[in-house]
Amino acid sequence: MSQVREILEVAAYAPSGGNVQPWKVHVLVGAAKERLSSALCALHDDPVRAALLREDPPYHAPEWFEPYRSRRRRLGWALYGLLGIERGERERMHSQHARNYSFFDAPIGLIFTVDRRFQRGAWLECGMFLQNVMLAARARGLDTCAQAAFNQFHTIIAEHLSLPSEEAVVCGMSLGHADPGRIENTLRSERVPVDDFVHVHTGPDESVA
Repeated sequence: MSQVREILEVAAYAPSGGNVQPWKVHVLVGAAKERLSSALCALHDDPVRAALLREDPPYHAPEWFEPYRSRRRRLGWALYGLLGIERGERERMHSQHARNYSFFDAPIGLIFTVDRRFQRGAWLECGMFLQNVMLAARARGLDTCAQAAFNQFHTIIAEHLSLPSEEAVVCGMSLGHADPGRIENTLRSERVPVDDFVHVHTGPDESVA
């Protein structure tokens, strides 16, 4: 746990407006991690109950639109292709998604939260903190996987972690060593060209090399 503490100490130097440092981290190991994982996996297998417990706004847009829909689908089918999961194999897709809730068998699970009374600035600052955690872990030979799958089950997570009512789940993260023997760890997600998302604004007589 000393290495985890060191990672979080380094990550805490992420910038935040007015230095408010809005993030909180819940570290789960051993039996505590297993209890939460078991509860979430059971909920994942009960879609009716899961739908009733989804209280917080969705993590992404309620409906996907282009070009983001296509990017998401390409990544999903690239993963399923590596795993040999064909279109229509819903049970296998369901089982693969459930691995999120066991933190992909990593020894350490992290749940990140923020006070729900904050506006979007605090969520952006949490994102910078998350990136620092991932970079600091990698610098120490560890691997991470940030997981939005957790935030839809806020109620169960809040119960297990005794979260106060104002504390909202941002996401989860697996921390450990990636298993090189698992084919999904060979997946490399695509990145769009810089010109697809960068817009350079200049004056009428100016140019950018």
